[in-house]
Parts: sequence; C-alpha cells; structure tokens
Amino acid sequence: MNYNAYYPVDVINGPGTRATLFVSGCVHQCRGCYNQSTWNPESGHVFDAEIQQQIIDDLKDERIKRRGLSLSGGDPLLPSNLPAIKALVERVKKECPDKDIWLWTGYTLNALTLEQQEVISMLDVVIDGKFERELADPSLRFRGSSNQMIHTLNSYT
Repeated sequence: MNYNAYYPVDVINGPGTRATLFVSGCVHQCRGCYNQSTWNPESGHVFDAEIQQQIIDDLKDERIKRRGLSLSGGDPLLPSNLPAIKALVERVKKECPDKDIWLWTGYTLNALTLEQQEVISMLDVVIDGKFERELADPSLRFRGSSNQMIHTLNSYT
C-alpha cells in the first residue's frame, strides 16, 4: 500500500485532535473529489513499518491528547489496501485501545466483501458512499455530500 499524506495532528477529519492517514488508490474517482491526487495506488509513499510505528508512537504521545486515528484517501478499503489497513487497525486496537478509529470509504456498507467487512468490524465510525457533487453540502459535518452516511459501529469514548 502507498499513502499520500500523514498528519500527526489533525482537527478536521473527525472529532478532537487526531492522527490522519490518507492512503493512495481509489477506483470510485468521484466527480468533484477534493483529493484526486490520491486516486493512483502507486502515488505517494510506500506504507512501511516505519510509518506504521510513527502512527503508533504519535497515538501514544501524551504531550498531545489525540482522540484517535482517521483513515481516508483514496480509499482505505480498496482491495489492494486491505492487508496494510487491517494490520494497522489491529495494531492500533491492541496498543492504543483508548483511541477510536474512523474510516472514510466510497464503498457502501451493504456492498462490502468479507475481507472489507473484517476491517469494518474493528472500526468505531465509518463514513460510506461516493461523493456526489450534485448532493454536496458544505454544512455537513465529516462528509461532503448528503448521500454519505455516518455509521457509529462501536461505542467509543
């Protein structure tokens, strides 16, 4: 998997202060997407053990009280991204159990493969659905268009 950007301190992509990873690769290619630079799965940087450790270290850093991890893109649930995303989510759940995990995807929950569902089962919040320019609404919180749904899957602090 490649990633386009990593922000160790982010206050836009989810509630509170968070660490946010923008992965590379998206098959949805929504018209009006604000993050077209993430569409190519080969763009950006290789997601390796070093960046995974950096995310864990940042989530554990007590100097900044991060509420959790946000996974966006591109699309974290792109099949080629799943092994790395699953490993990261498992590690965050094990080593940082007090942190919530949010994920944005163009897929809808009712159309996920079993492998995608395995990742979803470990998340706290999922925002699903393609961005639809005709339904864009800048007043919406944490989503770009009104067809996108926020699903709270697990209770979190």
